[in-house]
Amino acid sequence: MLGCLTMRTETEDEELLALAQSFRTTLRHAVYLSRSMDHDGELSTMQLSTLGMAADAPLRVSRIAGNLGIRVPSATEQIIKLEQAGLVSRHQDPTDSRAVLVQLTGKGRAAWEEASRRRNARIAELLGQLDAEDRAAIAAALPVVAKLNRNP
Repeated sequence: MLGCLTMRTETEDEELLALAQSFRTTLRHAVYLSRSMDHDGELSTMQLSTLGMAADAPLRVSRIAGNLGIRVPSATEQIIKLEQAGLVSRHQDPTDSRAVLVQLTGKGRAAWEEASRRRNARIAELLGQLDAEDRAAIAAALPVVAKLNRNP
């Protein structure tokens, strides 16, 4: 009996690993799709991602770097370019004098919103090519993916 339980666990592990691989591949292709949408705009994918991260609330440079998967000096370099373009401002975190917060300017918000509209229109166009059942499947999967995103 114990051996049977071990087999089931190994099979479940193999299924989870296969699902993980498929999920990662699909996410990677989704990132490629997202990046391909940015070639029409003036801002790079990384710059748009940075603006998007700071769209809801000021964000620490270290958090931006972590989200982008880059080091703080590289993120700082990107943020300085955005600041020079008038898209973000930097200021000291009032809760930690060592930390710097990045915030969108009005111009930055407008640029991010325009890029979002362009991306949303492109995705809507692609989703429009699917039948109602496929669109419903995607809609049903989004809360599950959102749950995974809350547990990095």
